[in-house]
Amino acid sequence: MNLEHLISQIQSLDGSLKHEANKAVNRLLTIRNWLIGYYIVEYEQKGEDKARYGADLLNILSASLDIKGLSVTNLKLNRLFYITYPQIRQTVSDEFGNTSFIAEIAPDTLENNTMKIRQTVSDEFGNTSIEPIKLPFALSYEAQLSEKIINKLSFSHITLLLPINNPLKRAFYAIEAIKGTWSVRELKRQLNSLLFERSSISKKPELLLQSLDEKAEKLPQVSFIKDIYTFEFLGLPAKDAVEESDLESALLDHIQQFLLEMGHGFCLEARQKRILIGDEYFFIDLVFYHRVLKCHILVDLKVEEFNHNNAGQLNTYINYYKKEVQLAGDNAPVGILMVTNKNEALVEYATAGMDEKLFVRQYLLELPDKKEIEAFIKNELRTL
Repeated sequence: MNLEHLISQIQSLDGSLKHEANKAVNRLLTIRNWLIGYYIVEYEQKGEDKARYGADLLNILSASLDIKGLSVTNLKLNRLFYITYPQIRQTVSDEFGNTSFIAEIAPDTLENNTMKIRQTVSDEFGNTSIEPIKLPFALSYEAQLSEKIINKLSFSHITLLLPINNPLKRAFYAIEAIKGTWSVRELKRQLNSLLFERSSISKKPELLLQSLDEKAEKLPQVSFIKDIYTFEFLGLPAKDAVEESDLESALLDHIQQFLLEMGHGFCLEARQKRILIGDEYFFIDLVFYHRVLKCHILVDLKVEEFNHNNAGQLNTYINYYKKEVQLAGDNAPVGILMVTNKNEALVEYATAGMDEKLFVRQYLLELPDKKEIEAFIKNELRTL
């Protein structure tokens, strides 16, 4: 054995075992979330004091549990996970040797629970047209998928599958995501592009899927461990789940310092600020509070050319802060979008929804000049 072979063996061993460790963490997180949903449903069905708490149960649970990541929204997702995939019971029982984690559940009980509760859950998610799952139909398509869903998909993948009411459609996307090793973003893209419906009307759906597979964004081996739910499960800092390029990270370092020194009133509140909108996490690159303007300043950096999705995303952040964060006496938040393309830079201020032009003029007087920021970014790009 030569030195090169030894190095190759160690690298291969490290990569393989890291991948197995990632899969193990993902599997246990997914099983935990299913079990939490199972416990909640069992309590709602059989709890001695269930009537006492009623609709407030999940709020009480979230406030009482000192467990990171178990927000009301996530508890709802866990409950919906159990209701959507009751057949995972066998996989969970096999995993833990049928211990006290889960009691034996008869198939008819599973079906009754599913049909009884799913309408309530759908109301909470704003879907009034939901149809109860017929367990035998669901089992025929999904029971054999249970093990693969737990092993091959992150919980973020699963949360995209849960709102799909048609078991066949849900199974289709699960199978294609597993076969194609799709990233979460790719699965979302295909859901939005109505791949299931397009495949149904295609004369040769296999050709459609084959061409899709060649273009699809694949799942990196380490991606499970980068999943936000996994970070919460392991108690790791959420910001570590946000993968930044070296260039983007370095630019943010310098922009942060530039605004603090030149912005006259900027106070840094957070970097990679995580917010939850619906059941999806977003990260705002930089969040400041401006002492003079008495408002939040949200900075979003994109190392790419400008597109309308960038502006729309920043507007979403602004509207979120107006509704969820802004306090009495605060002015409306303002966003700064910074877009880079090689040595070019574009800076736009987002002031959507501000009715009074006076505030807009005041913002523009107090904030750094756009040309000044653009020149700074161009210089940084050349240096970096």
